[in-house]
Amino acid sequence: MVHRLAPICDAIARLLTPHAEVVLHDPVTDEVIGIWNAFSERSVGDPSLLGELAEQTATGVDVYGPYPKSLPDGRWLSSVSAVLRDEHGKPDVVLCINVDRTAFEEASRILAAFAAPVVGQPRVLFEHDWAEALNEIIADYIRRRGVTVERLTKDDRLELLAHLDKAGVLSQRRGVPAVARALKISRSALYQLLAQARKEQTDANPS
Repeated sequence: MVHRLAPICDAIARLLTPHAEVVLHDPVTDEVIGIWNAFSERSVGDPSLLGELAEQTATGVDVYGPYPKSLPDGRWLSSVSAVLRDEHGKPDVVLCINVDRTAFEEASRILAAFAAPVVGQPRVLFEHDWAEALNEIIADYIRRRGVTVERLTKDDRLELLAHLDKAGVLSQRRGVPAVARALKISRSALYQLLAQARKEQTDANPS
């Protein structure tokens, strides 16, 4: 399936570069199996986090979006996902196109009018997507602070990790490396900060 869809994905990415990322997901292994113009820093083999396909196929809807997503650096995306089925009608691959809205939002009202409208994120497809929660929490934090991820202080990171820990992101499988990558720090540095954040939380709320 990947080799058959690769030219289409490449063509879409080339047409919309540098504003669009095209991703293919395997609904069986729940992994990224192809990615073009990868500005989300994901790569082949990373978890897809699509949620339970049994739940989303029961709706009978194979196209979702456009719906909003966000990146850790604060950029907003408009995304469309399509479930492609095999000859037996079973989900074979999920195709996602993520468009960076920054250029549209900075353009004039006339250009912005051509941008696809954003509707609510499909809960059925991404209800288990803790990576989306990770991105939203970090993006919201740095927007409120008015700084980039690289310029976060140690106190900022401790506070941010406390939010992520409370949201359950760090308890997810592969959650720690994902957070370390988003904050642009090493795993060892993350573990040290997390231990301190949890200790401060315990000291502030003794049992």
